[in-house]
Amino acid sequence: MSRAREFADLAGSADAGGLTGRNLIINGAMQVAQRGDQSSLTSGYTGVDRFTFTRTGAAVVTGKQAGASDSPQSNGFGASLEIDITTADSSLAAGDFALVRQIIEGQNLQGLKYGTSSAENVALSFWVKSPKTGTHIVGLYHYDGNVFNSQAYTVNSANTWEHKTLSFVGYQTTATANDNTQGMLVQWWLSAGSTYSGGTLASNTWHTTTANRAVGQVNVTDSTSNNFYLTGVQLEVGEQATPFEHRSVADELARCQRYAYMIGDPVNSGQRDIVNNGVAFGTTTGYFAIPFPCTMRTEPSLTVNNGSYFRLHSTSGGGLGVTAVAIDSGDTTERMAFINATSSGLTAGQGTLMVTSDSSNNGGTLLFSAEL
Repeated sequence: MSRAREFADLAGSADAGGLTGRNLIINGAMQVAQRGDQSSLTSGYTGVDRFTFTRTGAAVVTGKQAGASDSPQSNGFGASLEIDITTADSSLAAGDFALVRQIIEGQNLQGLKYGTSSAENVALSFWVKSPKTGTHIVGLYHYDGNVFNSQAYTVNSANTWEHKTLSFVGYQTTATANDNTQGMLVQWWLSAGSTYSGGTLASNTWHTTTANRAVGQVNVTDSTSNNFYLTGVQLEVGEQATPFEHRSVADELARCQRYAYMIGDPVNSGQRDIVNNGVAFGTTTGYFAIPFPCTMRTEPSLTVNNGSYFRLHSTSGGGLGVTAVAIDSGDTTERMAFINATSSGLTAGQGTLMVTSDSSNNGGTLLFSAEL
C-alpha cells in the first residue's frame, strides 16, 4: 500500500470517528456529572466532571450539566456544561477574574514534546453559547514554564451555538514534568479586571505578562441573562482540528474516576446504594474497605454529604443509624480507601452492611477526590 493511500485512510478514519486517543481533554462532551448540580459555587468543581469554576471577586454561579435542550444535539452533543450566574460581580475590581478550566496531568502531555525544538502545535476546538457577542478569550497555561498563550475568538450571535477552532504554537523552552501533577490548564475567561486585560492581546505566543491574558469579556457582571454554555471540547496535537472524538459514557466515567469517585446518588435522592460489607470494631464503629474502580491519581480525600443518612445492618441490629463517617488516611491508598462509620448497637466482630439511606431519608454520598 502506498504512503499516500495510508494517509488517505487515516483521514477517512478521523472523519468516521477513528484515531482514538487524540483528545487530551477528559469528558469534553460533558457526559459525566457525578457530583450533580453545584449551586452557590464560588470556586471548585462544577457539576460536570473535570471542569472547574474559579474566581476572585463577588461572582457566584451554579455549575451544572445541561441536557439536550441546551446542547447542540443536531451536531452530536446531548449534554453541555452550563455556568449559571446567580450573583453578579458588579464591581469587577482590577484583580478580579472568573474562569472555567480543565487541568491536565503532566504525564498525559509528554507527546507534546514541550521544552524541545520539536514542540508540537495543538488545536483546540469547542462548541460555545453565550449571550455576550464579540470578543471572548480562551487560553493555555503551562505550569512548569509559568507561561500563558491566550487567544481571542468571536461570538457572532447571542445565545446561539457556535463552533470554534484555534491553534496554539508549541512551547520550546521548558519541559512538562512527567508526573501526576499539574501540567497544563485550558481556561475560558468569563471576566477579567484590568490586571488581566490590559494592553494588546499577544498573537499566539507564550508570555509571562500579567496583562494580555484576557480582553473584552465580562460575562459575570450580569446575573439576569448571562448563562455560559460549553461542550465538544477537544485538545489535540496538530494545527488543524479533527472531528470530535466521541467516547462512550463508560470510557469517560472511567477516566473521570481517576480523579473523583462518588458512592451514592446526589441527583436521585430516592436511590439507595450499597457502600460495602464491613466489620464492627466494638459496639460503636463499623470499618469498611472501599475498592476503587480504577487507580486514582493520588491518595484521595473524602467529602461526606448527608452523613446521617447512612445506615448499618448487622445480625445484632437492623437499620442502625450513623452519626459520622470518616476516612482512615493511614490505611487508604490510590487503590482502596478504609472508612469508619460511627453508630451504636453493634457487636464486635460481627459483619455489617452499610447503605446510603436511613429509615426516612436517602441521598447520602461519599466523594473520594484526587483532583489536581
